[in-house]
Amino acid sequence: MPTIRLQFLSQQDIQAIHDATLSILQNTGIMVHHEEVLRLLAEAGAEVDRTRGIARLPERLVMECVAQAGKQYILYGRDGRCTARFGHGDLVLMSTPGQYAWIDSETGQRRPPTVQDLHDAIRLGDALPHVTIVGAMAVPAEVPVAYRDVFLTAELVKGTTKPTRCWVANGRTARYILEIYRTVAGGDAALRARPMVEAFLEPISPLQLPHDGLDVLMEFVRAGQPASFGPMAMASGTAPATLAGTLAQENAEVLAGIVVTQLLAPGTPVTYGGIPHIMDPATSICSFGSPEQALMAVAMTQIAHFYGFPVYINVGITDAKLPDAQAGIEKGATMVLGALAGADTFGHAGICGTDHGASLPWLLIDNELMAYVKRIVRGFEITPETLATDVVHTVGPGGNFLAEMHTIQHFRQEIWLPGPAWTRQTWDGWESEGRTSMGERAWMEVKRILATHQSEPIDEALAREIDHIVECARRELTS
Repeated sequence: MPTIRLQFLSQQDIQAIHDATLSILQNTGIMVHHEEVLRLLAEAGAEVDRTRGIARLPERLVMECVAQAGKQYILYGRDGRCTARFGHGDLVLMSTPGQYAWIDSETGQRRPPTVQDLHDAIRLGDALPHVTIVGAMAVPAEVPVAYRDVFLTAELVKGTTKPTRCWVANGRTARYILEIYRTVAGGDAALRARPMVEAFLEPISPLQLPHDGLDVLMEFVRAGQPASFGPMAMASGTAPATLAGTLAQENAEVLAGIVVTQLLAPGTPVTYGGIPHIMDPATSICSFGSPEQALMAVAMTQIAHFYGFPVYINVGITDAKLPDAQAGIEKGATMVLGALAGADTFGHAGICGTDHGASLPWLLIDNELMAYVKRIVRGFEITPETLATDVVHTVGPGGNFLAEMHTIQHFRQEIWLPGPAWTRQTWDGWESEGRTSMGERAWMEVKRILATHQSEPIDEALAREIDHIVECARRELTS
């Protein structure tokens, strides 16, 4: 079966971006807001300006760390059966690790998320077949911020057998979060052998590594967990106005994070997160659905593959606030291009607009979009069997193929059957079913799933251990 690999950049283009990146890292440097990391960089041969907190990274150090980093890994759910594989050619979809607003599906209004929203999001993510990693989606304000991410992690691992993710705030909460995963995995050695979570560090553009993010990175990689990096450089705002310049800066920010990771824990596997955006010139707002988003996503995938890394890109997202034509164009075009370029994982599912909030119908639509894209990526085979000349000869002019055994044997494999969010009805059939939009059908399906789906329950004794860890975090971190 032929494999489609979409490419925008030539090898000369990639080399030029790589060379520009090395120049940025060596001559401009990266601001590191962390004394221990600055010390590690200095010991490894970086030129460190302690007064300004800037480290200039020589080419030798950068390329040694790139070569040393792991290029594949697997994240495991709580029972080991559900996994997310990076660097193996899979398409991995994650529901958003958390949004600070919630789009109420009944009213369409934006409001603060609740713990009930969190539980609904976990149950829906557990049920949807193309959601590989279940994110918290909700960041409930009713849980104190000091230990909120610990609470979210506990609810995630209790609520789904899939791999899980929430945003981790700092090194103090990271230690409790890792203790939850160790408890579920069966101890430190078991968690190292079968990682359950990855550190995510978002460098702050332009060219900064934040203190809390580095603290989280240190805790996770020293516990044997993989790492992912994703700076959100904005062309014409926090990065140059030219896409090429933005790519070079973004690449420098990612590679700087990889260098730090390898100094902390050599061999740690890494996902390269190339997720630059543009700043909309009219509003000064970050855009999620621009055509430049697709161009840079494909280019970043090529750059990541140049180094050998699995790739995370921000595609399948939109600036639209409703599941309308704009959303379909932006989400569909960028997701298809990113998948055909060979990326591993994609912009988080379930987001309404430019991080305006989380939405359960949006999550269901994103699940359906992933199913659609997987069908395109899979392609089709050209063989004597699929060419079917003997069947065409048997049916002949004027016949039909409905009752042919060849049709029965092949149509399920060849033809994608859409889920309940889609319509292929006749006009009359569509009218008789209420003249619904995709958004309305998605919400109806969400309600059906939440009414019927039950996640596989966790062992009660294990749940009590997890709750005890959360209670310890609450007492220590809120005192």
